[in-house]
Amino acid sequence: MNTITNKISQSIMTRIRFNYVWIVVGIIFLVLLSAAGIRATPSVMILPLEHEFGWSRTTISFVISVNIALYGLIGPFSAAAMQRYGIRPMVLGALVLLSAGTLLSTLMTMPWHMVLAWGIVVGAGSGVAANTLAATIVGRWFETRRGLAMGLLTASAATGQMVFLPLMAYMVDHAGWRAVALMVSCVAAVAIPLVVLFLPERPQDIGLTRYGMTGDVAPELLVSPRNPLAIAFDTLRKAVRVRDFWLLFFSFFVCGMSTNGYIGSHFIAMCSDYGILAVGGASILASMGVLDLVGTTLSGWLSDRYNPRVLLFFYYGLRGIALIFLPHAFGLSYFGLPIFAIIYGLDWIATVPPTVRLANDVFGRLAAPIVFGWIVAGHQLGAAGATMLAGYLRNSLGSYTASSVLMGCACIIAAIMVLRIHGHRTEEIHSVIPA
Repeated sequence: MNTITNKISQSIMTRIRFNYVWIVVGIIFLVLLSAAGIRATPSVMILPLEHEFGWSRTTISFVISVNIALYGLIGPFSAAAMQRYGIRPMVLGALVLLSAGTLLSTLMTMPWHMVLAWGIVVGAGSGVAANTLAATIVGRWFETRRGLAMGLLTASAATGQMVFLPLMAYMVDHAGWRAVALMVSCVAAVAIPLVVLFLPERPQDIGLTRYGMTGDVAPELLVSPRNPLAIAFDTLRKAVRVRDFWLLFFSFFVCGMSTNGYIGSHFIAMCSDYGILAVGGASILASMGVLDLVGTTLSGWLSDRYNPRVLLFFYYGLRGIALIFLPHAFGLSYFGLPIFAIIYGLDWIATVPPTVRLANDVFGRLAAPIVFGWIVAGHQLGAAGATMLAGYLRNSLGSYTASSVLMGCACIIAAIMVLRIHGHRTEEIHSVIPA
């Protein structure tokens, strides 16, 4: 299969005038876009599941939190497994899980069915088709313009919401939530042949070097015979000795709380509290996705040129202000929500490119994807906790106001925290390189 794929890639190379690396970026962009659309699906299913099965918002939030937690916890092991088994088989396995899990969810009638389908199966697939995959691709295929490439791939999450959320909300209203689950299952399945045919394992397989590489630089050994579990845990054991790891981990924990965990999971339901229908809430969320597509790509470009700590300070600070403002935005007629959407949307996940750059600077290019996987685990643990907390506070207090203020204050604390990151390499972690 590898030989066939490499021959197809070389055939394409002879017909195009730009570097094949951008074809690779395009394929991974589509994979991440599909996974992002699937991850966003539960946010439009909260109200339909409440109405059909009588499940409480706390119960559904728990399922979403399981999905989010697995999405993060699998990241470092996925990055290590890509070192051992290769990128293509891991991506194919993830797409199969995403397609199968969403398809099985159409049969669910009990809460534990949703935990199994959306929480465990889809969560596991999402953990592979995540930002750790983007970081691995960037490290393997790019010597220069890493920030730009990471920004483009990270923006796929926003684009996934932009493309899918309004359509999913419309389908929920007119065809039911099961039609949405079937649609996203087909989307994941369609991506499988693209990966099989057009994704080489590494540039050397098709006669290329990393993008921007100059001179006679010996390529690192990118496949390790070691057990992925050993690679992931050994990398963690060494990373926790570095203070910058903890600063990155806890700042990204707050990032997860304020994005996937709160706005990504509860914004549509929040809008319904103010009389805005699901399609309207999804459209606002999608508009923020459009803005984030611009903001995150620009963030990648800026990360190649400016101090990533300063960038993170502004991103977290502006996000905190936007979240504290959010409860008031619904009462400001036509201007409140657009103001929130612009401020929040432009830096929704713009934190990823500078965080990846700092991980590369501190831990080295080979270890960085695995270390970043552990940092993403913190992101998703924060998201899982925020999903549960926001659902609980909404049931207890009758509104999301307290949650918005809490998330905003956490972002401001994170803005101060990231300024203490040194950003200089203190140790090259060799655990991803076979002895």
